Amino acid sequence: MSVIGKYFIFLGTLLGKGEKLAVYWRRLMEECVGIGVSSVFIVAIVSTFIGAVSCIQTAYNLVSPIIPVSTVALIVRDMEILELAPTITCIVLAGKVGSNIASELGTMRITEQIDALEVMGINSASYLVLPKVVAAMITFPMLVIFSAFLGIFGGYLAGTLTGVITERDYLYGIRDSFVPYNIFFMCVKPFVFGFLIATISSFKGFFTEGGALEVGRSSTDAVTNSCISILIADYLLAQLLL
Repeated sequence: MSVIGKYFIFLGTLLGKGEKLAVYWRRLMEECVGIGVSSVFIVAIVSTFIGAVSCIQTAYNLVSPIIPVSTVALIVRDMEILELAPTITCIVLAGKVGSNIASELGTMRITEQIDALEVMGINSASYLVLPKVVAAMITFPMLVIFSAFLGIFGGYLAGTLTGVITERDYLYGIRDSFVPYNIFFMCVKPFVFGFLIATISSFKGFFTEGGALEVGRSSTDAVTNSCISILIADYLLAQLLL
């Protein structure tokens, strides 16, 4: 409970005395590039192959003359939108972005760079962490939308190239019984997950004590706790919004 209380107090300091808006804007753009743009490649690779595997495995388990072949595309679409794109992508980002944030802030803490900012009268938590949190909440939904598109496209490529489904059936399946609300649900999840990953990782890194060994431990704890929080939040959001 003491750790949870310290975490919420830390969140409160993010909204304390800050710098000029121009300073935060420049920091925000830097973090958007560091968190979002640098993660495009790994998201693209993971999403494409997850979509391809989902299509092949779904087709393998739906071998029946009763079930239309287009059902394979429908299942791939709903799996990507509701679960695979937002959750798996954010778990991958927790490993990449979360560990990077924790190690960066942990290194700044043990080399006394954060202490130097506080001596100069700067709210170090707001200056260093707030742009990361906002950047994650902005870029994560964009990456998830990109991931969902590539997942469905990867299923299309795998299905048509291997012959398990025709192009016409796949296109019919991804348009069949579409629920627009699912897109809203897909975008809400990475918004929440991005906040959790950025704040938890920043919290672990910001309060690192010791040396290089402790920085590594903080990075590991950040990824572990972020993944656990994502899974818990995933269940809660599904329970509340679906």
